[in-house]
Amino acid sequence: MYKIDSRFLLIFLFLLIFCIREHLIAQNNFWNNKKCAVVLTYDDALNTHLDNVIPLLDSLGFKATFYISGFFPGFKDRLNDWKKAAKNGHELGNHTLFHPCIGNLQGREWVKSDYDLSKYSLQRITDEILMNNVLLEAVDGQKVRTFAYPCGDMIAGDSSYVNIVKQNFPAARGVKSTNEKIDKVDLYNIGCYVVNGQNSIDLIELVKDAIRNSTLLVFLFHGVGGEHSINVSLQSHRELLKFLKENEKDIWVATLKDITKFIKEYQTSKR
Repeated sequence: MYKIDSRFLLIFLFLLIFCIREHLIAQNNFWNNKKCAVVLTYDDALNTHLDNVIPLLDSLGFKATFYISGFFPGFKDRLNDWKKAAKNGHELGNHTLFHPCIGNLQGREWVKSDYDLSKYSLQRITDEILMNNVLLEAVDGQKVRTFAYPCGDMIAGDSSYVNIVKQNFPAARGVKSTNEKIDKVDLYNIGCYVVNGQNSIDLIELVKDAIRNSTLLVFLFHGVGGEHSINVSLQSHRELLKFLKENEKDIWVATLKDITKFIKEYQTSKR
């Protein structure tokens, strides 16, 4: 009977274990050789984004996406500061010119009649989106950026304007509370978690869950240390970013534009 050399068997087993390990690592590192992807998004061009958020991001080497409505005071009054932020690698995303939302829903009493999306035509929302693109390009020089639906609303009047978004942007963020694996991400309704009063423990747990499940996690911030009714404390925000930095080997933190480009290339290659 043929006898297998024990040394050969050990080498074979070692190589087999190594290959299995590498395969498992590859399976769990879809995200630019990281275990998950995290996008930090900030809406409505607030002063606190320029004063509190961007200095912290820059100190940690993180790039984020800021969704801008050009009519907001925090943008038009501080154009040079936003230009500097874009030059440092942050994405200025399109959030329409006037931030229209559907006004005839419960809790939407704050929506002004002039900017009630339920009264818009498709032409009007198209014009406001494209005009905001012109304005943003004048500030950052970029022709490509992502979009975020104001209030998560995708209907203007009685018609969806998602196709208009598809024609002008590589991806768009919605407001559904979900995080998806790379092959399941809907590039024109990307889920996110709205941050409103959560402490850092809750926010960090979302990141840990994304690491465990190899998913995309998008945070949606408004106020950071004030300036908006939807708010997170400076401490909770800072501790979240500190955790991201400490676990950078497992977490890819980038702008939504960069991460959705990666997702699109991956999804296209798997078709």
